[in-house]
Amino acid sequence: MKKVIVTGGAGFIGSNLVKYLLKKKYFVINIDKLSYSANPYNIKNLKKNRNYIFFKLDLNNKNKITKILKKYKPEGIFNLAAETHVDRSIDKPKNFITSNILGTYSLLEAVLNYNKKIKIVHVSTDEVYGDLVSGRSNENYPYNPSSPYSSTKASADHIVKSYIRTYKINAVISNCCNNYGPNQFPEKLIPKLIFNILKNKPLPIYGNGKNSREWMHVQDHCEALLLIYLRGKTGENYNIGSGKNLTNKDIANKLINIGRGKSLNLSKKVKIKFVKDRPGHDFRYALNSKKILNELNWKARISLEVGLTKTFDWYLENKSFFNSVSKKLYINRMGLKK
Repeated sequence: MKKVIVTGGAGFIGSNLVKYLLKKKYFVINIDKLSYSANPYNIKNLKKNRNYIFFKLDLNNKNKITKILKKYKPEGIFNLAAETHVDRSIDKPKNFITSNILGTYSLLEAVLNYNKKIKIVHVSTDEVYGDLVSGRSNENYPYNPSSPYSSTKASADHIVKSYIRTYKINAVISNCCNNYGPNQFPEKLIPKLIFNILKNKPLPIYGNGKNSREWMHVQDHCEALLLIYLRGKTGENYNIGSGKNLTNKDIANKLINIGRGKSLNLSKKVKIKFVKDRPGHDFRYALNSKKILNELNWKARISLEVGLTKTFDWYLENKSFFNSVSKKLYINRMGLKK
C-alpha cells in the first residue's frame, strides 16, 4: 500500500483530502499542529482506520518530521499546512510568516535530508497573483500578492521553486481558487453566512459586495490534487479552478434562497448587511485552468448550485460542528487593527 503524508490534515481542505486518499486506498500520515483552525471534529471518525495515523506536530520541528519520514518512508507529501485567513493575517502577520514560510522551509529541509525523490505537492492559492481587473491569470502570470497571507504563500512558492532548481527536489505547486464544502472553519465567507442564516442573523458582506471570487467545491480540488501528484511534472505549477466567478453579494443571495427553501422559518433579519471593507481588499481573483485540462484532462465537475446546496445541507445536519469551535474565534470581526 502506498504511503503519503498530508500536512494540515485536520483543517478544511486537508481533512477532506485525507478522507479522499483513504477511499483511494492510500495509507495516510496526517501531520497537523492543531492550531485554532484545525478541528479534531474533522477527523474524529478516522482513528479506527488501520490505514491512518495522526501526529500532532508543527512543521517547524524538522527533527521529528525527519524521523517520521525515515520510519514510514512515504512516497509523497501533500503540503497543506498553513495559516489561511486574510483578516487574521492583517492582525498578526508574524504567525503567517512562521507557519507559511518557515514551516515550508523546514519541511523541504527534512525531505532534502532524507530523500529528495519524495514527490511534494505544495498547495498554494490564486491570491498570489493579486488583484485582476479583467481576464484570468495563467501559470506564467507574475506574482503580485496584496495581503500578509498571500505574500507568505507567494514566498513559500518561490522557496519551493528554488529547492526544485537548486537541490533537484521532486515537487509541483498547485494554485487553487476559493474552496467551499463540509468542515470549513466558520471564519470563512460561506460557512459564516450559513451560520448566520441558521441563527437568524444578518449576513455581513464587506464593502459593496461586488468583490469577485472564483468558487470550487473541495471535492473537485481533492481529485485535482491527487491527479497532480500522480501525473504532474516536477517543477510545474498547475492552476486549479472552476472558471466560475461570483460576487460576494451573489453568494450571499444564493445561500439565503437555499435557506428559505429549507422551511427554516427565517426571520426578516436574514438579509445582507454591508460592513466596513477589509484594508487592501483585492477586488477580483480569476484563474485560467486550461493547463490542467489540456495536460491532465481535469476540470471541475460539481456545479455551484449543487455544491452550495450540498454544503448547506451538511452544516444543517452537522450543527454540532459550530459548537466544536470556540465562538470567540469567528464571531468577532478581524482585520481592522492596522
